[in-house]
Amino acid sequence: MKTFYFIPLIFLTACSTTPKLVLRPQSPPPAVDNSAVRYSEVVRAYHIGRYADPNDDLVMHEQHVVYRVEENTRWDLRPASAGGDAFFSAVPSPRDAAFSPLPVNDAVLAEINAQKLATVHIMLEAQTLSSALAQFQAALQQTRTNLQETAVLRASVIQMKKRLDALETSQEQPQPSPNFPTNEPADSLSP
Repeated sequence: MKTFYFIPLIFLTACSTTPKLVLRPQSPPPAVDNSAVRYSEVVRAYHIGRYADPNDDLVMHEQHVVYRVEENTRWDLRPASAGGDAFFSAVPSPRDAAFSPLPVNDAVLAEINAQKLATVHIMLEAQTLSSALAQFQAALQQTRTNLQETAVLRASVIQMKKRLDALETSQEQPQPSPNFPTNEPADSLSP
């Protein structure tokens, strides 16, 4: 009788359905920043115009772009951050100071505004000085012109003085009388 008990158990297991395998999608792996482990390659594009092939003068190349790998990828051998694994470290890699924003607080903003105000005042003073310099240059040019005119006038005054002195000396000397016919009787010796 013991075997009869096992027979219904066998039928029960035979009627049961096999469990279906359910596949659930896994979440994607976290994004990995390879810049902490490996440098990326540098590719540059060169624009080439028309040219004849140096190996075959019967072939001409039309204008096109040539891409050249300037620098291959290589490992970043700097020590990893203190967080341990370079891929999953919680501490971000140090940034280049040239690309990080400046720290801003009230004292820095006040100093920047003061420097801007000082720059505006300096620019206004520079404009004032440049206009004064332009006026000075114009006055200097006018003075040079006046000096040249004065020298010309002085030379002409000296020349006039010499002529006047020559005329005065010529008037002081007795001048011989001209031989003009007069109403006086002629001398007996005169021709």
